[in-house]
Amino acid sequence: MEYRVLGETGLKASTVGFGVWTVATTMWGINDDEVGIRLLRRAFDLGINFFDTADVYGDGKGETLLADALEGHRDEIVIATKFGYDFYNYPGVQPGQRERPQDWTPTFVRSACEKSLQRLRTDHIDLYQLHNPRLSALQNDDLFATLEALKQEGKIRSYGAALGPALRPERQVEEGLYSVKERRMAVQIIYNMLEQQLGEPICPAAKEAGVPVIVRVPHASGILEGRYTTETTFDTNDHRSFRLVNDQMRQEWLINGLKKLEKLRFAAESAGRTPGQMAIQWLLAQPAIVSVLPNIYDHAQLEEFAKAPDTPPFTQEELNKVADLYAHNFYLEPLEAAP
Repeated sequence: MEYRVLGETGLKASTVGFGVWTVATTMWGINDDEVGIRLLRRAFDLGINFFDTADVYGDGKGETLLADALEGHRDEIVIATKFGYDFYNYPGVQPGQRERPQDWTPTFVRSACEKSLQRLRTDHIDLYQLHNPRLSALQNDDLFATLEALKQEGKIRSYGAALGPALRPERQVEEGLYSVKERRMAVQIIYNMLEQQLGEPICPAAKEAGVPVIVRVPHASGILEGRYTTETTFDTNDHRSFRLVNDQMRQEWLINGLKKLEKLRFAAESAGRTPGQMAIQWLLAQPAIVSVLPNIYDHAQLEEFAKAPDTPPFTQEELNKVADLYAHNFYLEPLEAAP
């Protein structure tokens, strides 16, 4: 395992982290807490020490599950969690998968922080992230005064912003650049070989500002793992199922995604990397990226991804070829417009 410094905390975080949302919600097909606990413990055994969760995952379960799994190892792990959604007054999945209301008031933020500390069974949070903030929240000086006070009190070591939701990348670019340039804080973004809209502008700005970037969805929701086929389907309770609700969406995401993966396989096979390891190593070529959070939902994946930093780093020639593919839509024919 490789480790990089998590910004101002000075803590060394594993370059492959564990995003707890896959085991704390049912969105990836895991319904048994014991499965999640075993995966978290095995990740720790493999050298993964960076764990990213949120208070809203399972309405608190994402934090309690992590505490249950790694009790007694607090000084050996780096914990990131998130805040901002008011699941206390709006519990459970919202109608139509709508976002829950957010609350950035000092009173709510302090209360949310205290409750997270209790669920995590710790006296401090290493990285406390605004969860899907809009620009108005990032410009809220009262909010950041509260975060600075929590730092002074030792309740958090640092703060940052986890950007989302995924459907508005153009807005997230603005939010990400404001976060790193004006607030000088860590950002968490969706970034992968097929979806580079956020990483291209934000990573260079973060490097210049000297702040860390954390990446989630590095495998484009599984496309870059190399496990899917053109016949792949998902259970209705799996969040990926929405990508296959009609033939047009299936073509755009799954079919074209698999065609793009075929164009990228040169960077796996020539260097002895699996496709999943290739996707992680490509991201780690960027020095601003401290940790990559693959979606982990079974032991085979976990073992494979944890070994990604041990595979050969990308050469400049490989990086240039990937850049050329992306710039030219992987040399695929344009999709026909839906009738």
